[in-house]
Amino acid sequence: METAGADQAADEKRRQARERTAERRARMVDAGVAELAQWLRDQVSRGLAGAERAPHTLWDEAARRLVDAQARALADRVRELAAVPRRGERWPSRLLEEYGLLHLLVRAYQRQDGLPPGLRATVRARIGFTAAREDVLAGPRVRDDWYVLGVHESERDDLRTRRTWLRGLSTGRPALILAYGASSRPLEPVDLPPGTAVDASLAFHPGAPPLRAVAAELHAPPRPAPPPGSTVMDLLDDHAAALSQDPWLDRWPAALASVRLARSDGLHLVDPAGDSLPVKTHDPWRLLSFSGGAPLTLAGEWTPTGLRPLSAWHPTEGLVTLP
Repeated sequence: METAGADQAADEKRRQARERTAERRARMVDAGVAELAQWLRDQVSRGLAGAERAPHTLWDEAARRLVDAQARALADRVRELAAVPRRGERWPSRLLEEYGLLHLLVRAYQRQDGLPPGLRATVRARIGFTAAREDVLAGPRVRDDWYVLGVHESERDDLRTRRTWLRGLSTGRPALILAYGASSRPLEPVDLPPGTAVDASLAFHPGAPPLRAVAAELHAPPRPAPPPGSTVMDLLDDHAAALSQDPWLDRWPAALASVRLARSDGLHLVDPAGDSLPVKTHDPWRLLSFSGGAPLTLAGEWTPTGLRPLSAWHPTEGLVTLP
């Protein structure tokens, strides 16, 4: 009995310590978000004319303060703004749009208690709060044959990130599996290779819409499968519906069927209906040579600047993965 009582007391101490840590972090994040709100007002009041010549430190310093406030995801979004004034003639409207989205995120976080649960979870995730893996796994699961659309790895500062995009073949539901690690160490090998389907149960993080997932259980090994595909308008409709729930969404999985590549003011994908999308790639010739002018199914990430291809499937050549 004494041992049981001691264990209960230790558990209570740990619980209280976790609560104090969470409260301390919440105060730090609140202060960081309030400081960012003032920074955004300052940028808009000064005007955007000088942003094109501004050094990266303008945004890097604001991002560094958010990292200190333990709002890492928000810091990453601010740091990315440094590249906007160097992206073509429309950069002033694009930068103003990004400032507006940041202001909306700040206001949503400051009023999070009045938000619906899914949107509140999305806002907190965009700030830098994440659900514990065990809490996600304790929630409901979605079983399907999940097709692996593609994998993208990136590295920034001391953090390496891998995004694995899936789509349920029965449900049509998209899913994103994220992996993080120190840049000095490789991430765990990908056990979901592109171009395969896997019978699996996924548990989704809370959000609106729920997108990020954890592979709770694999019921069978991945197997080669033909890719799913939609039209350009179907993709844009799905993306618009997702944006209506999460206006800060900057990536969305795409799988387009029977598209042809066209070089007209850059590289574009054209579907059988004649609708097209711009392609964002550093190596267009590899994709062009793989297609050989024939239609293919292409999967990737749809972003505000175009579609980043991750994998392509040719009726006779099979699958190729793209960086």
